[in-house]
Amino acid sequence: MSLVIKPGSAEPGFSHDVSRDAPALPDEPASMPAIVNFESELKKSSTDASSASSPDAVFQALESCLVEQQDFHRLFDAKLIRVRYQLGLPITQPTSLKSVPPEHDAAFRAAYTQAAREVGHLFLAAGQLPDAWAYLRTIHEPQPVRDAIERRISELIPEPGPQIDELLNLALYEGAHVVEGLKLLLKMNGICNTVTAMGQLLPQMSPQERRQAAAVLVQTIYSDLLHNVQRDVERRKPLLTPVSSLRELITGREFLFAEGGYHVDVSHLHSIVSFARHLERSDPELRLAIELAQYGAQLAEPLRYPADVPFDDYYVANQHFLQAVAGVDVDEALAYFIERLNQEPDLNDKRMIAFVIVDLGQRVGQVNRALEAAAPFVSRLEDPNGFSFTAFCVDAGRCDVLEAAARENDDVLAFATAQLAKGRQHS
Repeated sequence: MSLVIKPGSAEPGFSHDVSRDAPALPDEPASMPAIVNFESELKKSSTDASSASSPDAVFQALESCLVEQQDFHRLFDAKLIRVRYQLGLPITQPTSLKSVPPEHDAAFRAAYTQAAREVGHLFLAAGQLPDAWAYLRTIHEPQPVRDAIERRISELIPEPGPQIDELLNLALYEGAHVVEGLKLLLKMNGICNTVTAMGQLLPQMSPQERRQAAAVLVQTIYSDLLHNVQRDVERRKPLLTPVSSLRELITGREFLFAEGGYHVDVSHLHSIVSFARHLERSDPELRLAIELAQYGAQLAEPLRYPADVPFDDYYVANQHFLQAVAGVDVDEALAYFIERLNQEPDLNDKRMIAFVIVDLGQRVGQVNRALEAAAPFVSRLEDPNGFSFTAFCVDAGRCDVLEAAARENDDVLAFATAQLAKGRQHS
């Protein structure tokens, strides 16, 4: 029997497909100390012969024995056997919810959560972070493991080995602390692997995680690029006055880019400028990202890799976007993307551009202008896990736009939602 944590589930299930270490058979020498220990604990908790076999005494002795052995997986089972026994339920397959009748469901789930919490913290205290994560993630209490990962990484000597591999797997690929995992990967394996990993993990990351990770990578590549450009300029002009920004270094120095010149891996630059669109106005790295885009815009054309519209003129478009987020030339940036929308002949590409306009308009406080331009192309977008045109209009207080789009699309649900939301706004 084994505890199986189902991805995205609030509850583990019990399965025979994957097994934990089974207890040794009674005739094996290794099994005797556990049984002897159990019987000893049972005697300690008993005051007379009649109490020795009472259920409470058995459970107390069982749990004490399992804690002493640090067999926390089976301790979880034991705690659920106890609650099942108390509720008059079958005591086999203790973690299964299938045999729990409706009248006992709430009590069993509460006991389940408490048992997972206790066992998770026991694993945490024992330094077994992956096992702790399996339990605490299941009950949606990830923070203690996240804190432990931060402490472990701060104390760890960054040398390759099983400890590093375990931490990277837990933090990155099990999602326990993606940002700290990316920082560790950057320290251990460098920027190339880290950029690749972030690109792969981006869809699973929260907006805050994307923002924090983007800041780390922007800082890293900016520092490298600034250093490399500074050295190139000093090599050509030894008496260079010290400068503090990439913008200062490249302004008026077109020779830096002559004959396909570049100073950092351009594929890394391309990816990190894209990640930088997750930054917010208050992030100091946003200014650095704008300078990265300005540098990229001066690279030779073969080094300026295009992307999907409206970022096909990659660094120019990103410069407009990032500057607008920073509060610089907002009207010019929106005009740039709206013009791209008006000129684009392909309907699918129009939708992509319209989505960028809506996103940017929301972030720079120009929702009305963005909706006027983009609404016809995003009015049917209703992703329960992503962008919702209905939610966007309601949150922006533009039920009139939602109502007009609903009429255009003959969408009675959206139309009714607009009517109800409008009534709330006026009440």
